[in-house]
Amino acid sequence: MTEWFEHFATVFVSTIHDVFPIVVIIFGFQLVVLRRPIPHLKRVLIGFVFVIFGLVFFLMGLEEALFPIGKLMAKQLTDPVFLGIELDAIGGDIASHWYEYYWVYLFAFAIGFSTTIAEPSLIAVAIKASEVSGGAINPWGLRIAVAIGVAVGIGLGTFRIVTGTPLYIYIIVGYIIVIIQTVYAPKSIIALAYDSGGVTTSTVTVPLVTALGLGLSTTVPGRDPLLDGFGLIAFASVFPIMSVMGYAQLGEWLAARNSKSDNTTSGEE
Repeated sequence: MTEWFEHFATVFVSTIHDVFPIVVIIFGFQLVVLRRPIPHLKRVLIGFVFVIFGLVFFLMGLEEALFPIGKLMAKQLTDPVFLGIELDAIGGDIASHWYEYYWVYLFAFAIGFSTTIAEPSLIAVAIKASEVSGGAINPWGLRIAVAIGVAVGIGLGTFRIVTGTPLYIYIIVGYIIVIIQTVYAPKSIIALAYDSGGVTTSTVTVPLVTALGLGLSTTVPGRDPLLDGFGLIAFASVFPIMSVMGYAQLGEWLAARNSKSDNTTSGEE
């Protein structure tokens, strides 16, 4: 228990140190630049207290739960006994036996989808997008489209780690596809699609995905955690852009098809 309190105190002091510049900037601009009092000062101060304690418990949770769970799952899913692989028999040639790691890809897909659906920043963006568009953008439709993009990206990212292929190939091809989609996608969805790629890299998704990548690169033979363990977040940023624009393009195509069908029916009558 003593160690826990010492750890809590250390993280608490570190969090205050990190939050302090934000407080100085906000209060400084309000009082010095704008020369106006802080509205609802008591409520603002209480909110900052909640933010500090929330960050402290969140950071401790990352260290005590999310990071260990991600590494543990990666270790268990890549265990040669679980996969039925004899490393001596294949001579350590993991890349040619990438298909044996299908449970890793499925787990990565599930983790990517579930963490994105629960991402607070994505929920906030989806709600605001629905409000601004007057309900034309369905919050759940947007969240699911983004989650599918992240899930596919993380799954492909784990495939990259297992096979040891270069990261830049996937990222270059991904952004080429994004550029082509940008030319043909509805203009009203482009900016939202690009923002959707950014909001996925937030409080829930990043810790688990990072832990999964590091754990996977540590347990897969022949992989370097520094070279192969990072990069999954890049996949989580690129693929949601593609999925959101694809979602909009599919919706536009279906609407045009239904409109054409209705016009044809009306003409026959």
